[in-house]
Amino acid sequence: MTSKETVISVRGLENRFGSHVVHENLDLDVFRGEILGVVGGSGTGKSVLLRSITGLQRSTAGHIDVLGTEVQEADEDARAALEARWGVMFQDGALFSSLTVRENVEVPMRAITGLDPEIRRALADLKISMVGLPYLAGGKYPSELSGGMRKRAGLARALSLDPEIVFLDEPTAGLDPIGASAFDSLIRGLSRSLGLTVFLVTHDLDTLHAVCDRIAVLAEKRVLVTGTMQEMLQVEHPWVHEYFHGPRARAALDAAQNA
Repeated sequence: MTSKETVISVRGLENRFGSHVVHENLDLDVFRGEILGVVGGSGTGKSVLLRSITGLQRSTAGHIDVLGTEVQEADEDARAALEARWGVMFQDGALFSSLTVRENVEVPMRAITGLDPEIRRALADLKISMVGLPYLAGGKYPSELSGGMRKRAGLARALSLDPEIVFLDEPTAGLDPIGASAFDSLIRGLSRSLGLTVFLVTHDLDTLHAVCDRIAVLAEKRVLVTGTMQEMLQVEHPWVHEYFHGPRARAALDAAQNA
């Protein structure tokens, strides 16, 4: 990174469902151009945090500023303008089953008034190519694709409007090790070539080693600690220590060192 410009700022965030408190007094900064990996144990609200930042879920309290806009206070026009500057890839791609891959990628572009359908189609094909899918995949339906291809199609749709920020929710979940490694390389390459900021929810230690510039650990209803992988290895908190020093962590570290 060449800059420490903050593009996402979360302060005092609270999320509760009835009497169950998921987040309390949560603070987090995400810097332009970085890949931030968000990890935490089951029930710590990783996906809830992603949905809060993207405005898909209204938080109980706190402030969320993305690219200079207060997400929870934005009116319809400000919200639409902000959504055009980010892309979201949900687990398994979350594609529209009745649309082809190309049509799925075109969906966000349909909000652009006056965009010629042929140009829209060409742009969709470009995004499909960018994520490593063959041209023929554009005409296929999600049910005709493998899990890895659906994830790539979901990423192509997230990149549809040339966003500044991409949110990825468990992008390698369910992939075999080879497929997951290839997807990690794709994320890293696209981030660097396009200057993307990536907010990446994951539990995959290989992804953390291969892709992430910094890691944010959710625990005790807040962001307990942020830092590089090397800094995570120095944290003495019991869950953090077990996560980053356990058998799977050692295997991921060995794989990263031998890559």
